[in-house]
Amino acid sequence: MSSKANSPQAAAITADGTVPFTPEQIVEQLRVLRQHIPDYGPLTVPDAGSLRRVAHVRDELIQAATNTVGASPYVSAAVGRDADTMRTERLDVGRWRAVEDELRTMYKGVASANLARRHRLGVTALQTYFITRQLVRQREHANLLPHVDEMRRVSKFGRTRRPQPANEPVSPAPVPAK
Repeated sequence: MSSKANSPQAAAITADGTVPFTPEQIVEQLRVLRQHIPDYGPLTVPDAGSLRRVAHVRDELIQAATNTVGASPYVSAAVGRDADTMRTERLDVGRWRAVEDELRTMYKGVASANLARRHRLGVTALQTYFITRQLVRQREHANLLPHVDEMRRVSKFGRTRRPQPANEPVSPAPVPAK
């Protein structure tokens, strides 16, 4: 892992006294974790859909099926699973659901933190634009005019775009009947 000594994260220390990871270090750690997740991998939309339908079988049915597999060696042989394996897998599903929930919570937290960062940058950019617009009214700040022009050009604020007219085919005038 490499860290940039002059990055804002390297200088910041959290309330509990730890130094936060850089985004690159987090990504690296997530990739290491990903290698340790059994059956990890993306699914195509159709494959996920077909798995989802059967994966949502009620838990009561799974318990009853597990008991049936445990009660009959013929059923166990037919499905290729034993009751202990099914019970273990059922427990694993619950344990991995906790991981899923934690990752979802973490994702939402990271997305919220990034939204706050974008907001801070946006506020600063808008303040810069409005302050600079006032400054260029004075001759000594004329060197800022190209910057104001560029900010005005790329700004989405204050401009409404007219919808493009649809190119409707012109129908010929009806020919009068004789």
